[in-house]
Amino acid sequence: MSNKLGDILIELGALDQSSLARALKAQNELDEKLGEILIKLGMIKEDERMKALSELLDVPIAEKADYPTEPLFNSRISTNFLKKSKIIPLREGPESIALAMADPLDQYAVEAMSMLSGKPVEVYIGMEKEIETTLESLYGDGQSQIDNIVADVSDERLDGSEEDIERLKDLASEAPIVRLVNSLFTRAYEERASDIHIEPSETKLFVRYRVDGVLREVDSTPKRLAAAIVSRIKIMAHMNIAERRLAQDGRIRIRIRDQDIDMRVSTVPTLSGESVVLRLLEHNAVELDFDQLGFDKLTLDKFITSISERHGIMLVTGPTGSGKTTSLYAALKHLNSRERKIITVEDPVEYQLEGVTQIQVNSDIGLTFSNVLRSIVRQDPDIIMIGEMRDLETAEIAVQSALTGHLVLSTLHTNDAAGAITRMLDMGVEDYLLTSTVNGVLGQRLVRTLCRKCREPFQASDQLVERMKLQRFEETGNITLYKAKGCDQCGGSGFTGRIGIYEFLQISDEIRNLVLKRIDSTGLYRTAKEQGLVSMAEDGIKKAMAGITTIEEVLRVTRQY
Repeated sequence: MSNKLGDILIELGALDQSSLARALKAQNELDEKLGEILIKLGMIKEDERMKALSELLDVPIAEKADYPTEPLFNSRISTNFLKKSKIIPLREGPESIALAMADPLDQYAVEAMSMLSGKPVEVYIGMEKEIETTLESLYGDGQSQIDNIVADVSDERLDGSEEDIERLKDLASEAPIVRLVNSLFTRAYEERASDIHIEPSETKLFVRYRVDGVLREVDSTPKRLAAAIVSRIKIMAHMNIAERRLAQDGRIRIRIRDQDIDMRVSTVPTLSGESVVLRLLEHNAVELDFDQLGFDKLTLDKFITSISERHGIMLVTGPTGSGKTTSLYAALKHLNSRERKIITVEDPVEYQLEGVTQIQVNSDIGLTFSNVLRSIVRQDPDIIMIGEMRDLETAEIAVQSALTGHLVLSTLHTNDAAGAITRMLDMGVEDYLLTSTVNGVLGQRLVRTLCRKCREPFQASDQLVERMKLQRFEETGNITLYKAKGCDQCGGSGFTGRIGIYEFLQISDEIRNLVLKRIDSTGLYRTAKEQGLVSMAEDGIKKAMAGITTIEEVLRVTRQY
C-alpha cells in the first residue's frame, strides 16, 4: 500500500520521485506508516495525505459541515477512547453509523464502534486537528482549551507575582502556564500563522495571529496572567525576565507535530505591560522553487541571468515579511553545486541548505555582519549571501567583495527595485562603485492566493477596466476576474497561502549613466519601464486575471493605482 499511496501523491503533484524514495528508505528503518513519515519529514501536508488516502481507499473526506453539533453515544462511550483513537461519531442512521477517523485503517476502532452501536460503520477521513477540536468542544466541559487552562491557574499564586521575580519564575514554570503557552504555539502552527502578537491592554491580554499577511484576533486571557505568560516566553527564549523597562530579543526552538519550528522573539515595554511578537520559521516549509514562488518567465530569465554572473551584487528589495530571504534561498538552491563554495551570513538562519556554509550573527559577542564578512572573504567563497545590508560598513564590504571576484546576494528594505539604488547612495556608497558592481535588483511583495475550491469569477466592469488599463493584458472580449468567497477548506477567508509578485530592474548602460548623474528613483524607474520592466502591479494584475489572486490584493500591497 505504501508505494500506491506514494504513486497517488506523485500524481496529485504533492510529491516527487526522489522524495518518495527517501521516505520509503526512512519507513524501512523506522517501521512507521508512509503518510506519517512524509508529514514528519515536511514533504507533504495533512490535507494532501487525506486526499491521497481518500483516493487510494475510496473513502470520503469528512467536511466541517459533517461534524455534529451535539455529542453522540455520550453516556455509552469513553472520551479517552475517542481521543486515543482520534475518531468522532458523525451521525447515526437506522442502518449504520458514520465515523470520522484520522487513521481510516484502524480496524480495532471500527470494530469497537460497530459493537457499541450494533450497526456497520461508514468510514470518513477526518483531519486530526478538526477531530481534536470537535472532541474538546462536544465531549469536554463546553469551554475552550485555553479557558480550561486559565481556570487551572490559582488566583492566590498570582498575588504579588509581578514584583517577586523568583515567584514569577516559579509560576511561569508551572503546568497550566506551560500548557497555555504551548497551546498558543500549536494553534498558531495549525492555522499557518507567520507571527504571534501578544498585546496587553488595561483589562485583557490579547492574542492575534498573522495568517497570509493579515492579522486575526484569536484569543484573549485575563490581564492577571500577562506577567506569567510573558515570563514563560522569556524563559524559553533565554531572555531576562527581571528586565521589563527595555526591549529585548531572543529565539525559541520547539517541535510541534513532528516539525521543527524556530521563533524569533521580540518584547517591548508599553503603558499596559510588555508586548511580545514571535515570528515563526518552519524548517523546510517553503518549496524553494521559482515556479512555486510565482516568478513569470520574463522576470525569471532576467533574474537567473543576473545571478549567473561570475561576480557582482544581486539585490532583493521589499518590506519586512515580503519573502526576500526565500527568493535568495531559491537562487542559492539554483546555484548550489560541488564546484562552488557558498557562504551565508544571516540573522537568523531561516532555511538550512546542504552544501552551503551558513553563519548566524550574534551581536552580543561581537559577531556582527561586518565582522563576519571580513573573515569569510578569507574563506575563499565563490558566492556570499548577506541576510540584509543594514549599514554603510556592510555595504562597502559587499562592494569590495564584488570587485574582487565574488558574487554577492543580499536584501534591502525599499519600496521598489529602483529605490534600492538611491538607498545605497544615501547610505554613502559611491556611485561609480555601484555602477561597477550591481548586476540587478529584484523588487517583490506577497499577495494572498485565492482558494481554488470557492473562488468566484465575475466580469470586470467598464470602469474597472478603464481605471486599471486591463486592455493591456486582454485586448478582446470581456475580462474575467475572480473574488474571494470563503468555504470550510479555507476557513471562511477565501484565501489559502501566498504567492509573490515581482519586478526586475536590469542594470543597463543607460541606467548606469543615470546613476552617475544622480537621477532619483522615479527617473530610474521611468527609464527601466521604457526598457521593458514589468512592474509588481502589472505582474499582480496578470495573476489576478489568471484567477490566482484578486485585484484588491494587488492594490493592497502595491498602491500603484
